[in-house]
Amino acid sequence: MNKFDIFNETSEDIKELEEIEKVVNFALEYQNIENSMFNIIIVDEEKIREINKNYRGRDSVTDVISFALEDDKTFVTSDLRILGDIYICLKRAKDQAIEYGHSFLRELSFLTIHGLLHLLGYDHMKEEDEKIMFELQERILNEYGIKREN
Repeated sequence: MNKFDIFNETSEDIKELEEIEKVVNFALEYQNIENSMFNIIIVDEEKIREINKNYRGRDSVTDVISFALEDDKTFVTSDLRILGDIYICLKRAKDQAIEYGHSFLRELSFLTIHGLLHLLGYDHMKEEDEKIMFELQERILNEYGIKREN
């Protein structure tokens, strides 16, 4: 059984979060992930900038940051995977949806799955790893039914 919580730390009501929960459950099933635990936290620009500066040394707003606890084997147990936290900047998600010409739900889903894949050990530091990760993101979203034009 997977357990994750979605926290909206902004003052805005985000109706898409109910659908995000379904997208995440689909992605976990798609990846055959069981017994995992993690958080998805929606934040404002100020908070994501602070996190980016404090933990990545970059004094700028970004769209998504993941903290993968499995990178630290202290958090790995035999029966439960404590994956970590995904922080998503609400304003960046909204702006990027407009910029890329698709729905806010599509962008929020993309950022969530991107963050989740980071928690699961995927990265995009090398070109071949980026290809694998981005193709998997698209496959998950497409098979769920959230395509680029959504």
